[in-house]
Amino acid sequence: MEINAVISYYLDTRRSKSNGLYPVKLRVYNPASKVTKQYTTKFEFSKKEYASVWETNKPRQEHKETRLDMAAFERKANDAANLKVFTFPQFERRLYRHAGQGANVAYQYEQTIKTLRKNNQFGTASNYELSFKSFANFETTQHNSDPSKLTFEDITMEWLTAYELYMLEEKQLSRTTISMYLRTLRTIYNNAIEENEVEKELYPFGAKKYQIPSVGSVKKALNPLELKKLFEAKEMTPEQEKAKDFWFFSFVCNGINVKDIALLRYEDMKGESLVFYRAKTINTSKQNLRPITIYLTDFAKQVIEKYGNKKANSKTYIFPILSESMAREEQFTAIKNFTRFINQNLKKLASALELTTSISTYWARHSFATSAIRKGASIEFVGEALDHKNPKTTLGYFAGFEENSKRDIANSLLDF
Repeated sequence: MEINAVISYYLDTRRSKSNGLYPVKLRVYNPASKVTKQYTTKFEFSKKEYASVWETNKPRQEHKETRLDMAAFERKANDAANLKVFTFPQFERRLYRHAGQGANVAYQYEQTIKTLRKNNQFGTASNYELSFKSFANFETTQHNSDPSKLTFEDITMEWLTAYELYMLEEKQLSRTTISMYLRTLRTIYNNAIEENEVEKELYPFGAKKYQIPSVGSVKKALNPLELKKLFEAKEMTPEQEKAKDFWFFSFVCNGINVKDIALLRYEDMKGESLVFYRAKTINTSKQNLRPITIYLTDFAKQVIEKYGNKKANSKTYIFPILSESMAREEQFTAIKNFTRFINQNLKKLASALELTTSISTYWARHSFATSAIRKGASIEFVGEALDHKNPKTTLGYFAGFEENSKRDIANSLLDF
């Protein structure tokens, strides 16, 4: 059996404390990484006491209870090290939590959200927060239970089925939202299994068990007539004008999302093009990063000229969405607010034009992909423009061919 960690006590005699005693440290050695770390404990002794309490096989009567206390903490440390893949952060989390916390759903969500925020993944952290809030609401209203006491053993096929029906019928949430919430729970459950906090046999997801609702992707693309109508529309307010300009800036710039627009700097302008790395790719793909290259059309240049910051140096943000003084979480909030600004004002304009009021910044990305493919661009070309690794992902953005195109193709099949 592979040993995850070698754990032992030692008396740190480098410097005594104010009471003349020395602290006892827990030494943890990971053979795989060959890394050793020391952890503070509550125990402290003189050299003579330490030898009597821990280094002897038969401690004196007055030291037996302390010996049992130390042995219990050592067992807890060994249990905490019982991981499928040992890492010190996971070991530390298991070592210092209270008994039973590892099997507690609320605790695992809390720890995951903390990690996501630490990694500046504020959007994902927000999704996890919303997910657990929905589970907590379900526990409170349907089971009259304290959601902070929900355990993984409570998450059964029956519990999941009841939750889905409750969210559909009582809360009238979409299957897409329910699916998103349940996927976070499945991830949390898998992590708990990896950390040996719950038996794999209890796992309620998968074939012949509970299956998360599968929702087909909704095509979010405007057709050429709708794009023309929106582009030529007369805006009713300056806010609508700005929202429309940035929506079409995204559209003509390979469907670039708002976060990447906000992060653009003047150093990313290379002649007639923008060359940059997607923020999402930098966070998820540390290797084989590839830059996105966008040809700047006259319209894109006009938007930069109209709304752009004055260039102070190459590091200046192109657009005044973020500032250098912002912390990462403040940046997240600023980008979220600007996205909301575009969406709210564009919906008002679309409504006046009798276009879909579901339109959002995401529609610009889908509309770019669909328009490019309909104009003859290959899936590979569009996939590269969108920074997709898998052609299936790109196909998910394609809204298909219009009926007129299908009819023309069918009528031309016998034109040899």
